[in-house]
Amino acid sequence: MEYDERLALFRQTRLNPFDRGEEEDGPQEGKTPPQHESRPELFPGTRNHSSDRTMDLGLAEDHFSRPVDSFVASDIEQLKLAIEECKKLILELPEHSERQKDTVVKLIHLRLKLQELKDPEEDEPNLRVLLEHRFSKEKSKSVKQTCDKCSTIIWGLIQTWYTCTGCYYRCHSKCMNLITKPCVRSKVSHQSEYELSICPEIGLDRQDYRCSECRTPISLRGVPSEARQCDYTGQYYCSTCHWNDTAIVPARVIHNWEFEPRKVCRSSLRYLALMMSRPVLRLKEINPLLFNFVEELVEIRKLRQDILLMKPYFITCKEAMEARLLLQLQDRQHFVENDDMYSLQDLIDISSGRLSCSLTEIHTTFAKHIKLDCERCQAKGFVCELCKEGDILFPFDSHTSVCSDCSAVFHRDCYYDNSTTCPRCARMTERKQDPESDVQG
Repeated sequence: MEYDERLALFRQTRLNPFDRGEEEDGPQEGKTPPQHESRPELFPGTRNHSSDRTMDLGLAEDHFSRPVDSFVASDIEQLKLAIEECKKLILELPEHSERQKDTVVKLIHLRLKLQELKDPEEDEPNLRVLLEHRFSKEKSKSVKQTCDKCSTIIWGLIQTWYTCTGCYYRCHSKCMNLITKPCVRSKVSHQSEYELSICPEIGLDRQDYRCSECRTPISLRGVPSEARQCDYTGQYYCSTCHWNDTAIVPARVIHNWEFEPRKVCRSSLRYLALMMSRPVLRLKEINPLLFNFVEELVEIRKLRQDILLMKPYFITCKEAMEARLLLQLQDRQHFVENDDMYSLQDLIDISSGRLSCSLTEIHTTFAKHIKLDCERCQAKGFVCELCKEGDILFPFDSHTSVCSDCSAVFHRDCYYDNSTTCPRCARMTERKQDPESDVQG
């Protein structure tokens, strides 16, 4: 039997899945039997010499055309019926067969089409402001994202979505009016400090068995929703507000020097990400004993102290200003302002060894400019007034000591423990006293 004859026989014997009940009862008297018209193929244009690729799902319209104007409920109902027929056919077809693969692809397209009918594209503004969020309309169509409001996938090809330029909160256009969480960046701007207690749990009963953020009922048993604890805040959240994301918790770093990521809620994840490079940790006040156990911290502190001593040379040196040497620390601007403030990113880089390598290299470049390359900076060096021997000294040299009163520089062995009187301070004291004695005389 030729292919066309088999196909004609198949179409004659194929039952319409929506008229199957009438066919089983047979034609009634006085009524004309229904005429079975041929329906479009599942994949037009893909027919070959094998009848296995021919599938009929009872779809009488083109579900891949662009939607025009508005849709009625029947369009959505027809798509739902077609999707159900696809599911049944997939289960009936041989596993891993070509027909089953084609049907799966068809099912995907039908679901995308259904989603498009439920969420038609509209002319949305490029910028929207809501609860201190500054939402910018995204143009990317291929990047897979998840809506932070409804926790479902954002289909960029057929759905409009926005991203907050401040905290990177992502959501569908249809979910924007349902947002109740304010922008985390506003919290960073108004309250730039960490929770420094390790997982400060208050108990689920103190939260009235509700999510700390959206107040959804939760329980440890997962009914009606699973209670998930945030290691940063210590509070419990529902699965919509807590996606089991992980982040390094500052309190564990400062108190235990522990950098293992812990599970945190979505708002804590964004807050920690925005606070990552902010220098808000004064270690010598929070945990001064940390310097006794972490040698890398002592090394970094010495390098930072030296850089602060080099700074006056650079801001008065024309060549250094033209070369913009201090801009080598533009990513860590606080290093040229103080030596005791750290960001969480600083501590992470200290633990990994990256900061020590980069800061040592910058320290070497700065010292080379002052001591070798620039004559103006060399002229600002010191000679030890106690022994009057040796090379020119600079306050950042490892073998020197600096007077805390007048900033004069001496050999460390000559000015040990500041027990020796500083000659420069003595001269300055005499100059102040001489005018007084002349007035008395």
